Amino acid sequence: MRPSLRLVAIAALCAGLSPTLPAQAGAIAAPTRLEAENATVSQGAVESNHAGFSGTGFVNGDNVAGPYVEWTFDAPSAGTATLSFRYANGTSANRPSDISVNGTLVADDRAFAPTGAWSTWATATLSAPVVAGANTVRATAAATGGNPNWDYLDADLSAAPGTDLQAENATISQGAVESNHAGYTGTGFVNYDNVAGSYVQFTVNAASAGTAPLTFRYANGTAGNRPVAVSVNNGTPVNLDFPVTSSWTDWREVTVNAALSAGANSVRATATGPSGGPNLDRLSVGSSGGGGTPVAANGQLRVCGVKLCNENGKQIQLRGMSSHGLQWHYDCLNTASLDALAEDWKSDVLRISMYIQEEGYDTNPRMFTDRVHNLIEQATARGMYAIVDWHMLNPGDPFANGNLNKAKTFFTEIAQRHNGKKNLLYEIMNEPSGVNWSRIRDYAHQIIPVIRANDPDTTILVGTPDWSSLGVSGSGDQTDTIRANPVNAANIMYTFHFYAASHGSSYYNTLSRAADLLPMFVTEFGTQTFTGGGGNDFTQSQRYLDLMAQKKISWVNWNFSDDPLSGAAFTEGTCPSGPFAGTSRLKPAGAWIRDRVRTPDDF
Repeated sequence: MRPSLRLVAIAALCAGLSPTLPAQAGAIAAPTRLEAENATVSQGAVESNHAGFSGTGFVNGDNVAGPYVEWTFDAPSAGTATLSFRYANGTSANRPSDISVNGTLVADDRAFAPTGAWSTWATATLSAPVVAGANTVRATAAATGGNPNWDYLDADLSAAPGTDLQAENATISQGAVESNHAGYTGTGFVNYDNVAGSYVQFTVNAASAGTAPLTFRYANGTAGNRPVAVSVNNGTPVNLDFPVTSSWTDWREVTVNAALSAGANSVRATATGPSGGPNLDRLSVGSSGGGGTPVAANGQLRVCGVKLCNENGKQIQLRGMSSHGLQWHYDCLNTASLDALAEDWKSDVLRISMYIQEEGYDTNPRMFTDRVHNLIEQATARGMYAIVDWHMLNPGDPFANGNLNKAKTFFTEIAQRHNGKKNLLYEIMNEPSGVNWSRIRDYAHQIIPVIRANDPDTTILVGTPDWSSLGVSGSGDQTDTIRANPVNAANIMYTFHFYAASHGSSYYNTLSRAADLLPMFVTEFGTQTFTGGGGNDFTQSQRYLDLMAQKKISWVNWNFSDDPLSGAAFTEGTCPSGPFAGTSRLKPAGAWIRDRVRTPDDF
């Protein structure tokens, strides 16, 4: 969103507001954050001399084998937790750690690789069984160099949707059930014979036909990949890699989407190499039916030609909503509202708009980064895509105020923590203005390698001149300039913003032409004027939506909040309590756009 008029109005109306943190979801909860400085520490000290930590500090263990940090947390029920360790390792060597849960070793010599500097933090993740009630997680230095510096442990106690099927209960050909490597779930795991053709076959009962994610939990303590062909109901197999893990007690997960029939389905995982398959712990089957969630239906997105495609190469269109600024309307992004966005609105995507200036990131980088982390997890739990929006607005030069270095810090942390997810898109600049394309391109060339060093697969969205209007709001249509001097990177798209009551045929025609020449994504639009307020032009808005449907241009509407201006979906006072489902608290723009977001997807 760009106009200063709107910002002045919002600043006045929002003065004194204190955003409320969203409550955790019930069955699917945000991770529990356990700061290392509050844990039990043996042979180490709490320090704060390296920047970038969360909380009040981090734990620096003594440089010997044996020091540990032990965290304690409560789980509402027995199951499997995802444990994410945030750490820094400023040396040039791995600092392995033995990870145990409730006294049982679940990861032997778990690698914690160098991060490049003591102020560069990374996240390492593993899964482990937990019991109902109190649990302990201990990380013990396994070598004389000691542990890395520990910042925190995130314990994600979410109940995975769908069904868990233990490998030891499946049909096994050329393999055996064993239990000699710790960390498995159930009563054991399947050790494939070291031959091609050995397999494990599960029976999956689906309530309805549709696409479902199949997640295999495995360990591979060898030095090489152990590929498997996954087939459903004896159909065409899909080859799936099971990469090396650090040991046979280091359990990881790989996921593939598959079409299931209503009723019983056979899912066979057949070793294709002479070394056989990995050790297989279980198969988790996500929700199916009607394609399931947007992420379950499409998986990792990528750019193919000038279109956005899913992991199967099909051209798709995403439709969804943008948050308002997290500094003003974070209280509109809570469990109830996001449930409504995913389930009632049936949104494919949430754009997480984090302003840099205008009372945003600059005022408290740690807090705003953590808000983005939380919203990524909330979108992920609901099967929605998440656009991480570096919402630079005023000033419009992406290099101003040291914003390039701030962006590098921010996107490094985001990419390191979430690089295993398939549902992200990175919008590296919201609305550049007052600068030409060459300066925007230069910024992109500096920030994209930082992201790619940590996340090689996620699609990146690049702003365009004059408030992401492809230049129409300033110097004129820059489509040909961008084509002649494109960003030198793969898997990127260019953004376009419009407000239907202000932006008529010249904008419409520019978008229409550009979409045939460049990969385009409308990351922000409104049915009203460019101020975010004023009257709605639903006729012109529908004209744009018809064009975007025809050309499969993904779009996000501004905005999912109770802001007083007409562009907000909800009436004032709706947040944080709601109700958010249905139409009782929607403004005219909200009711109109909800109907369009809810239109069935063509996935």
